[in-house]
Parts: sequence; structure tokens; C-alpha cells
Amino acid sequence: MQTPLQITIRDVDQSEALEARIRSKVEKLEEFFKHITSCRVVVEVPHKHHHQGKQFNVRIDIGVPGSEIVVNRDHAEDVYVALRDAFEASKRQLEDYARKIRGDIKKHEPRRANESEG
Repeated sequence: MQTPLQITIRDVDQSEALEARIRSKVEKLEEFFKHITSCRVVVEVPHKHHHQGKQFNVRIDIGVPGSEIVVNRDHAEDVYVALRDAFEASKRQLEDYARKIRGDIKKHEPRRANESEG
């Protein structure tokens, strides 16, 4: 990664275990896709209605050549489930991006006006 990993934790009890889990998840993404240029992870409890309980939000911004992948995930009551879901979504988006740059995604030719449907 060209830019060091940035981790921001807001309104959540900061723990070494949480940061270690984030670092581990980012390392796995880097093993999967070597061309990550930057990664920012924000974990927070947005200020919402108190009667709904804790709602954790995880936002991951991944810089890749020519693009940025952004994932936002919310989960009630478990920050680690929110992290897991966000990183799984990030991996799926990285897979899609990797297929796109390899040219695996088919590009449809535009239809001509005289072609009939069906």
C-alpha cells in the first residue's frame, strides 16, 4: 500500500483487539489484491435514537488504480459482525474490480437501429 492504513474509531470503546482485527482484515485484502494504494477504515456509533440500542457503522474506503471502492455497513449491537460484513463486501467489490481490469467483464456492442428484437 502506498499510503499507510488509516483507522478511525469514534464513540466505540477502543480496544487493541478491534484494531488488530481491522489490520488483519486489511492484510487479507492486500493478499487478495496487491494493487491497493490506500485504505481508510472508520468504525463509529452514529448518534441516533437512544431507544434503538447501539448501531455500529463501518465505512471502508479502498484506493485502487483509477478508482475508489467505498463500503458502508451497519449492524446492531455487534461491531465485529459489522466489520465482517463490511470486509466481505469490500472483497466482493475488489473481485469485481479485478475482473474489470483484466477484461473478464463482457462489454455489449451497442445495438444498431436496423436490428430487430427477439
